[in-house]
Amino acid sequence: MSLLNDLDGTIPADKIRGFSGRFDVIGDIAIVALPSTLRNYEQVIAGAILERRHGIRTVIKKSADVAGDFRTATYTIIAGTGTLTTHHENGFSYRLDLNTCFFTPRLAHERMRVTGQVSVGERVLVPFSGVGPFVIPTAARGAAVVAIEQNPGACRWLEENVRKNRVSDRVTVIMGDAFNPDLMPDGPFDRAIVPTPYGRDEILDLITSRIRHGGTLHLYTFKNRVQSEMLEHEFEKTGYQVLARRRCGNVAPFVSRWAFDLLRR
Repeated sequence: MSLLNDLDGTIPADKIRGFSGRFDVIGDIAIVALPSTLRNYEQVIAGAILERRHGIRTVIKKSADVAGDFRTATYTIIAGTGTLTTHHENGFSYRLDLNTCFFTPRLAHERMRVTGQVSVGERVLVPFSGVGPFVIPTAARGAAVVAIEQNPGACRWLEENVRKNRVSDRVTVIMGDAFNPDLMPDGPFDRAIVPTPYGRDEILDLITSRIRHGGTLHLYTFKNRVQSEMLEHEFEKTGYQVLARRRCGNVAPFVSRWAFDLLRR
């Protein structure tokens, strides 16, 4: 039974058309995207979500997409009291405030896939580290991690999450802009995990020189399928061996998040 089944008969069919019934869960907060036709039914939908998932205490809707240097979205609370939560993923916990930080639960499997490749003793660079979902599992596997994050709110939670997950001795946090070459730490790194912001692929120019020859780059970028295929050929021309290219969900019509695992020759 889906949320749409729960709502059947309570909202007119012409109003609910266009609503998928999907929602994301971060900690004990549900995030739902609602079309304007459902403005008068938000409380009904929130009530159905709370009834369906008893571990949820707050339901919020996205009012504006992720934007700006700090990569934050704008939310409106439909039910509940706040946007502060603790999210549990793959055995780790992340404290965060959704009003000040970017976090997506949709990459949980991908984060486990990538961090599972890390070996003890590696030196790993993670720019755009957010509240730590790539950083903490990597450090827990015995790597020395340098994390860069310019959002002060996310950086604060990153430092707390590093402590809570008991990896403080293996993580160095730098608050600042990863695009600042003076801030970017010197290499060589054995690995870089780069969840690139939308449209900012130029970070590759700064990252490449920090990765040792034979090291690995996990790069995330936003492309359509044809663009991702073209980019794969470009990587092969510029000194990388493409180990894998994976689509990690759609973010807009015909645009997906793509993960590239690259070996620097």
